[in-house]
Amino acid sequence: MTDPAFSAACLLRAARMATLATQSGGQPFASLVTPAIAPGGAVLMLLSGLSMHTRHLEAEPRCAVMVIGVPDGANPQTAPRVTVMGRAVRIDDPASKRFWVARHPYARFYADFTDFALWRIQPEAAHYVGGFAQAHVVSGADLVPPEDSVRALTEAADRIIGHCNADHGEALSLLARAQGASGPWLMLGVDPDGFDLRQDDRVLRVAFDARVADAAGVRAALVRLVEAMRR
Repeated sequence: MTDPAFSAACLLRAARMATLATQSGGQPFASLVTPAIAPGGAVLMLLSGLSMHTRHLEAEPRCAVMVIGVPDGANPQTAPRVTVMGRAVRIDDPASKRFWVARHPYARFYADFTDFALWRIQPEAAHYVGGFAQAHVVSGADLVPPEDSVRALTEAADRIIGHCNADHGEALSLLARAQGASGPWLMLGVDPDGFDLRQDDRVLRVAFDARVADAAGVRAALVRLVEAMRR
């Protein structure tokens, strides 16, 4: 059986849009946001200070973010989904902002508008549903990867990305084609749960078959993925 925490993390990292749940005076409110998941598992969102959900978070930081996958057939209840709960904090971190923009490149033209700011949610708990009648409660500690793994891959990321793009572009494009994406793709980033590919302004997520701890684990996971696709 697939680890629910890992499945939830992979679903979350693959999301390019999500529903943000906030509240004001006890009245719930839901809105569309575009998250990017930091290597350490925090949810990053670029929000306008003019939006209602930002005003809600400024008054009450407790919130939830839900992402939904693709259903298995006609029944929407078969769609995997995960709801992450935590507290949103406004941050001033240029590196995190660059990370978010790299995964939402269409937003470059407004990302530096003065009314936009980056917010971070550190997962405290999650509720993952893998499909119909497959619900799991996941702790925040299990949802995010171990700090040692994040640190090891952050230090090795430039080397891994450079090597894969220079020497294994065909393999990266093969993995993209497995998700219905054609043409050449380059690796954008890597973390313990998988990696992001980019093609112009498009970004595609590829999950590993299991969480990895270091550069050697990345190599082994990539080999397994490519071999499986070629078979």
